Amino acid sequence: MDTYKFYYDESEHSRKINYNTVTAPNYYDNFVTVVVGWAKEKEKEVFKKYEDFENKYADRKDGNGELKSTTLKQKKFECGFASLDKTNTQFIMDFLSIFDESTKLYFSVASKIEYLVLQLFIGYQNNFIIDADAVKYSITKALVAYRPQNVIQSIYDDNSKEFVEELKRFFRERIECNRSNMSLKEQENEAFENILHILDNNSAIPEFQWDYRMPFSGFAKYLQEEQIKNYALVLDKEGEKNEASRTMQAACEIGLSNVTEGNSKDNCGLRMADMMAGIISKLLKALCNELHYHSIAEGVEKKLLNAKWFQLNETQLDLYKRLYKIICEWDNVWYKSYAGIYSDDLVCFIGLLGYMTHFENKEQIINEKLEMQGEYFNGYVCQQLSDYFNRRRSKLPIDFIDKNDEEYFLNRRGAKVYFDITKQPVLEIAEGSQTEMVLSVGMDKLGIPLITISNDGNPICYRLPEELSDWTYTAIGMANMGENLFPSQVVFTKEKNRYFADIL
Repeated sequence: MDTYKFYYDESEHSRKINYNTVTAPNYYDNFVTVVVGWAKEKEKEVFKKYEDFENKYADRKDGNGELKSTTLKQKKFECGFASLDKTNTQFIMDFLSIFDESTKLYFSVASKIEYLVLQLFIGYQNNFIIDADAVKYSITKALVAYRPQNVIQSIYDDNSKEFVEELKRFFRERIECNRSNMSLKEQENEAFENILHILDNNSAIPEFQWDYRMPFSGFAKYLQEEQIKNYALVLDKEGEKNEASRTMQAACEIGLSNVTEGNSKDNCGLRMADMMAGIISKLLKALCNELHYHSIAEGVEKKLLNAKWFQLNETQLDLYKRLYKIICEWDNVWYKSYAGIYSDDLVCFIGLLGYMTHFENKEQIINEKLEMQGEYFNGYVCQQLSDYFNRRRSKLPIDFIDKNDEEYFLNRRGAKVYFDITKQPVLEIAEGSQTEMVLSVGMDKLGIPLITISNDGNPICYRLPEELSDWTYTAIGMANMGENLFPSQVVFTKEKNRYFADIL
């Protein structure tokens, strides 16, 4: 089995999240992390390519002798790749050319304001009536998009009631303001009105230390999906020389193994991760600056990308296509990118790459009405956001099957589930009633109801009689809305060839 080498770096991080952090002029909401990697035997080849790249651009190294992503200035990305000059366009193309189909890439995009919202509403969970994730998403989106100073400041005040009142006041004001353009803001007003109905008391915390576990949680899922068990992960060293950084501690807490810290000055892999993190975060930040509201008056208007974003030469268009291949086509797995509840910026970023890639050349952009491309992109990415949000409505976990055995896999409870459903034992229900400890319910790909029962402490998965399909689907539907009913005692009854199930 191959051994893989991985290298981690981050961009747009804030060691402390406080009022000064989120109101600073250069503040960007997303914390971006990148992990690059490859099979161990390819490392010399990759490092040689990167060293050649660095030697070509030796004049751009910083005072420490490193070529870092800071050589690319944010103002150069004002209109995405379209605003890059020839030198920076070639620089990024040369960097992206180091990647190929065998290169591993994982990245995460985490909203800092979402982190605050999750902490403030930590006791507010999904249930059969309320989709708490949707509420947290809507609150985060509103705070990110509108940046209401009174609300953000009140997050850090000691009086939790003041925060809730400021939040309510903000939503009421937005509802009134939005009424001037209901054709555009009807859905937003509906979401804000729902929030006003369910806001409850919360305790505000004046300052948060950033939690670094989220990106490593996603990376652990990426490794599982890729079935990579033999690996080494090197983190860019932060903090004191002789102390494990909070980043290192977070990686270990998630359960990652063989994790070390290194100095980017001595490690090409860390510098590659830094460069990719810088490019992704600068594109994300440029999109955010263009599409988010900068005044109260803008709040009732449609925000579109300026036509300048689409005034691309062939090399700039090829940059989008190359980045699309690296992120969306090569090594295309589910957990290649990772985000929290609020992931609009990530979806817009992926949408931008996909939209630009559909153009064969710059002439096609012009022929399809350059001045309308902002409107066309808006429609495209709105559909992407709608599809993504619909997927997020499902609260059912996604598990990857490790096919170590050709006949069966183990479900989340540790019970055997056979690929050939006819081999699955059927739960025998005798005439009368019997009580079982049910750990979980589900269905196979053909819709056959399944149930996992604890039998003297051992989990066993059974097929249920088809007559209990509706009961199974109801339980799954409730779990999908955030109301998990199991483990629970369940009474199964058979009466004149009719089956019933009741949760105690």
